[in-house]
Amino acid sequence: MPYYIGVMSGTSLDGIDVAIVDFTGILNCQLIAAKTFPFPVDLYQQLQTLIKNPKCHLEEVGHLNVALGQFIGEIVQEVLDEQKISPSMISAIGSHGHTLFHSPNGLKPFSLQIGDPNVIAELTGITTVADFRQRDIAAGGQGAPLVPAFHAHFFADPAQPRAIINIGGIANITLLDKKQPILGFDTGPGNGLLDAWSLLQKNKPYDENGNWAASGHYHQGLLSQMLMDPYFHEPIPKSTGREYFNLKWLEAQLNNLREKLIAADVQATLLELTAHTISLDILHYCNNVEAVYICGGGVHNHHLIESLRRLLENKSILSTEQLGLHPDWVEATAFAWLAHLTLNGQTGNLPSVTGARRAVVLGAVYSA
Repeated sequence: MPYYIGVMSGTSLDGIDVAIVDFTGILNCQLIAAKTFPFPVDLYQQLQTLIKNPKCHLEEVGHLNVALGQFIGEIVQEVLDEQKISPSMISAIGSHGHTLFHSPNGLKPFSLQIGDPNVIAELTGITTVADFRQRDIAAGGQGAPLVPAFHAHFFADPAQPRAIINIGGIANITLLDKKQPILGFDTGPGNGLLDAWSLLQKNKPYDENGNWAASGHYHQGLLSQMLMDPYFHEPIPKSTGREYFNLKWLEAQLNNLREKLIAADVQATLLELTAHTISLDILHYCNNVEAVYICGGGVHNHHLIESLRRLLENKSILSTEQLGLHPDWVEATAFAWLAHLTLNGQTGNLPSVTGARRAVVLGAVYSA
């Protein structure tokens, strides 16, 4: 059975991506179908509440874990029905789940994703692979980012040093240059702070095309202050999430500035923060990169892309569509591929990226 399904729920909470992929052949990656499903309102609100305030009753976590698993099972079945594909044609579902808390540097390192894979496997009748991050953490790694292994397998070109940038709620980078080991890490905020500020100030879940940010002017003092945050100066490997870069972090930055800014200027500055942290890391770790390929929701923020072009003026800024895979479906496809590796007993992490002591087989398998 050549087909796998990848299910991705990113930190931006903009929906769940479902991708059906054919991996027949070593380097083949054919997208059969893909669709994004918005969260039901009650599920979205519960996830937002729990992520913003991680102190909660265990019953709440358990209920949400099952509810998300049920929703994932339902949307997978919906895509299969639409494509007239039988569950028997699917080898496995690779479900990332939704991250509630990522703490790879704590006293007892862990990363917690919910979306019960038992429920997914039972509802769909398809073997489900989940909990990808924890094994890498157990081996001493960050547990993130995991997509660089996929980027390296399908997007690398020995003739061209290149960077793959996934701009989701958090932005992560993969540096592909035959002259050095594959590097990958979270650069910092992607869309997450932009979306949160837009929701707070304008009651809109995101800033379409970056138009609101473009209407303001970024504040150099605030940007410089933000860039002093210790995370941006930590050595790699490193990873982060909404438990760190959130509205509380932004509020502290604004309070430290001691100067009142209009909301549009704050948005403009947050956009520059994303663009600057990405470009600075490219220039620092792999300045000979010739092309930068963007995937994730940030590819649709035209003002952000133009800012990257300005900061990386000597490099081509392109979409992963130029490499054969639409930018909206890269992450879901990556987790389908990681499930493929798991079922075949192959390692899925890159120690040069996560910092793990060794390469390990990722995920837990929930048989149909």
